[in-house]
Amino acid sequence: MSSAQLVDGFNREIRYLRLSVTDRCNLRCTYCMAEDMTFLPKSRVLSLEEMVLVGAAFVELGVEKIRLTGGEPLVRNGVVELAQSLNQLDGLRELVMTTNGVLLDKFAAPLKDAGVSRLNISIDSLRADRFKSLTRFGQLEDVLRGIDAALSAEFKKIKLNAVVLNGTNSDEVVDLTKFAVEKGLDISFIEEMPLGEIDAHDRVDTAFENQSVRQQLEQSFSLKASDHQDRAGGPSKYLEIANSDTKVGFISPMSDNFCASCNRVRVTAEGKLLLCLGNEHSLDLREIVRDDPSHLKEAIIGSMQRKPERHYFDPNDITITRHMSATGG
Repeated sequence: MSSAQLVDGFNREIRYLRLSVTDRCNLRCTYCMAEDMTFLPKSRVLSLEEMVLVGAAFVELGVEKIRLTGGEPLVRNGVVELAQSLNQLDGLRELVMTTNGVLLDKFAAPLKDAGVSRLNISIDSLRADRFKSLTRFGQLEDVLRGIDAALSAEFKKIKLNAVVLNGTNSDEVVDLTKFAVEKGLDISFIEEMPLGEIDAHDRVDTAFENQSVRQQLEQSFSLKASDHQDRAGGPSKYLEIANSDTKVGFISPMSDNFCASCNRVRVTAEGKLLLCLGNEHSLDLREIVRDDPSHLKEAIIGSMQRKPERHYFDPNDITITRHMSATGG
């Protein structure tokens, strides 16, 4: 019998919480953020103690996996201590993090010691000039150094994430995968989502479906079906690269809707429980935590019936005005 207490109106069990610790970032990736961003004032951001309280409530309700996200989580002061506290929650099976890798040279070992078991590291190009253009001012060498630091820290698993933009980095799919194979890492390719107004490009022009990514990979690698399964996992559909330890994942919110198996919700840095990435259905947990935390679990359970069946992304119609950095990546 399932132990899940969070079941939505479509009988989906919620086992996975993505917890954003900040909306701030040390990069300005063109597909994610505008060049000139306004960030939340400190008073509106959950404290570390409040984040632990929220995390504990979800774990007590059956959530098995928490992913720390941002913005860039490593720019939040006290994030290692937050990880330590969350890792001590009875019932939490896995604590993981998504990062851009810029600060991993400093934080990889402390995060591993704090209980973070796996890392997702975003890297959209292996060309220094293109990386700087995509991130507006990032240095590729910082991320490469961070990846090496993560490997040295011996995390259970490290996966690279790459958002593929037509005409921008769509010619690097094979090179990024070869890099992952050489390093013994997994890699996921992500279709660009129409979240927030951006000024760098028109998303219709940069749309690139994962089917095209797979076709490129099949010309250079022998791909086979993967038995990789994780009931508290994310949306990636995996294939394995023959004669390697690398799995290739495809996250395809635009071309291959995966909402039927959605098992996750997000909590933003300001404490908004987002029930769907592509809709505005939400609940203000910050108000509950600060006014009467005894009602927190009851409110979370009640919110599950408002989780929508699916998203309807359209690059021609930006109905979700919040940027991914504010959503929690």
